[in-house]
Amino acid sequence: MNFATLDFIVFAIYILGIILLGLWVSRTKKDHERNSEDYFLAGKTLPWWAIGASLIAANISAEQFIGMSGSGFAIGLAIASYEWMAALTLIIVGKFFLPIFIEKGLYTIPEFIEKRFSTNLKTILAVFWVALFIFVNLTSVMFLGGKAIDTIIGTGDGSLIIYAIIGLAFIAAAYSLWGGLSAVAWTDIVQVALLTLGGLITTIIALNYVTPEGGVIHGFSHILNTAGEKFHMILKPDNPQYFNLPGIAVLIGGMWVANLYYWGFNQYIIQRTLAAKSLREGQRGILFAAFLKLIIPVLVVIPGIVAYVLFAQPEGTTIIPGIKEAFLKTGGGINYDKAYPWLIRTFIPIGLKGLVLAALTAAIVSSLASMLNSTSTIFTMDIYKPYFAKNASEKRLVKVGRITAGVALIIAVVFAPLLGNIPQMFQYIQEYTGLVSPGILGVFLMGLFWKKTTNKAAIIGVVLSIVVAFILKIPAIGLAWMDQMMYTLLITMVIIAGISLTTSDDIDDPKGIPLTSKMFKTGQVFNIGSYILMTILAVLYAVFW
Repeated sequence: MNFATLDFIVFAIYILGIILLGLWVSRTKKDHERNSEDYFLAGKTLPWWAIGASLIAANISAEQFIGMSGSGFAIGLAIASYEWMAALTLIIVGKFFLPIFIEKGLYTIPEFIEKRFSTNLKTILAVFWVALFIFVNLTSVMFLGGKAIDTIIGTGDGSLIIYAIIGLAFIAAAYSLWGGLSAVAWTDIVQVALLTLGGLITTIIALNYVTPEGGVIHGFSHILNTAGEKFHMILKPDNPQYFNLPGIAVLIGGMWVANLYYWGFNQYIIQRTLAAKSLREGQRGILFAAFLKLIIPVLVVIPGIVAYVLFAQPEGTTIIPGIKEAFLKTGGGINYDKAYPWLIRTFIPIGLKGLVLAALTAAIVSSLASMLNSTSTIFTMDIYKPYFAKNASEKRLVKVGRITAGVALIIAVVFAPLLGNIPQMFQYIQEYTGLVSPGILGVFLMGLFWKKTTNKAAIIGVVLSIVVAFILKIPAIGLAWMDQMMYTLLITMVIIAGISLTTSDDIDDPKGIPLTSKMFKTGQVFNIGSYILMTILAVLYAVFW
C-alpha cells in the first residue's frame, strides 16, 4: 500500500501546523526583549501538564518507535522495563533530585557540578555532553528517523534516507532555533497527543491483521499464545537475549544506572523541569510523565511482537507476502529495526498512513528540538559565557544559543548517514552510553548526598570509571553490559569515597549540600499518585514475570 496524495497532504498539514504553532507560542510581548531565561528556560512559566507532556515528547523518539519496536521483535516485552522502571525512576527524581536543582536555581546540569565541585569538572562534563548530544543522540535519532521514512514512503533501499534526515532537521530547526524552550515545550503538548494517537492506531491495526479472523482482542490473544516466550519481563540466563537484558538486573541492577542517569542528570530531559513555575508544578509534571510511561510499551513494543509473530509463522500458514524479504539484510541476518516502519507501510490505510507518519515525525522532531535546545544551553551558559564573554548581554547569549543549535544540527546531518545498519539501534545506544554514564552518575550521587565528597575525588573517579568500564567489557570476564554498568558505578563510588576520606581529614567538603527532611517533603497529589503508580507496576511485573 503506497503513500498516496492524501497521505502527503495530511503530512504537509502537520509540518506547517507545528512550525506555525512553535513560532506563535514563542512570540515575545511588545517592548520585551527575549533574554536567556526566556530562551533556555521558557521564562520559568511551565505548568505541570506542559512539563509532563514535554518530558515524554523529549524522551519518545525514533529510538523508541523504531529501536524499541525492533527490540520488541528480538527480545519481547522485557524491553518494556526501560519504560516501566523509568516511571518509578521519575518518582525518585521528583522527590529527591528536583528539590535540590530548583533550590540551586540551575540553568544546566553542568552548572550544578560547578556549584558543588569546581569549574574544571564542570567544563569537562559540559564538553562531554555537547559531544554526546551531537555525535550520539542527534545523529542516531536522525538516522533512525530517516530510515523509517525511507521504508514507509520509499522502497526501503536507503535512497531517501539523506533527504529524510535533511527534512527532519529543517522541521526541528524551523521553530526551535528561534523560539527556544518555549517553542519546544508548548509544541510538545501537540506532539505527545499526536504520537500517542498514531501509536495506538498502529498497534490496533497491527493486532487486527495478525490473524485471518481479525479483531484486536483476538489478535492480542493470538500473539500471547503463539509467542508466549516474548511476554516475560525477566529473562532467564538461557535466553539468547539475556546479555541485552540480564534477568533481575532490570529490577535491582544496572537498569537503575541507565535510568537514574538519563532521567535525573540528562540536560535535555531535566531542563523542562527546571523551567517549572514552582517545585510543586515540576513534581506534578514528573508524576504525569511517569503515568504516561506506563502506556508507551503498548505503542512501541506490542507492534514489534506482532511483526515477530508474522515473521515466525511456519511455511504454509497465513503469512503476509514479502515479510521475510522485508526483514532480511543483504548478506543474511535480520534487521529488527524495520519492524515498525514495515507495519505502517503494510497495514495502515491511505489517509491514516499520513497521520501515523506525522505522529512518528512528531516523536522524532520533538526530541531533536529538545536536544538542540539543551546543546545550545550547555554550550552558551557553561562554555561560551564563562570562557569567551563573561559580560555578554542577554541578546548576545540568545544569538549564540541559536547559532550553536544551528551548527550542531549541521554536524549531526553530516554524520547521521554514517551510522549504517545496526541490528538493534536502541540496545546499541544504551550499551555504549553505559561506558560513561555510571561514572557520571556516581559523581552526582556522591555530590548530592555525601558532604565529604571532594572535587579531587570526583575528577579522579569520573576518569577512572571509563577505565573500569572498558576493563569490565573484556569478553573473558563474561559480564552482561547492564551488570558492567552496576559494577562500574559501585567501584566508582568506592574510589570517590576512598580518595575523599584520605585527602580531606574526614571533614565535610565546604561545598557539600546541607540536606533537611523539609527539602524532600512532597504534596498530597504527588504522594497519592506515586503510591498508585507503584501498585500498577507491581501488578504488571507480577502478571508478566
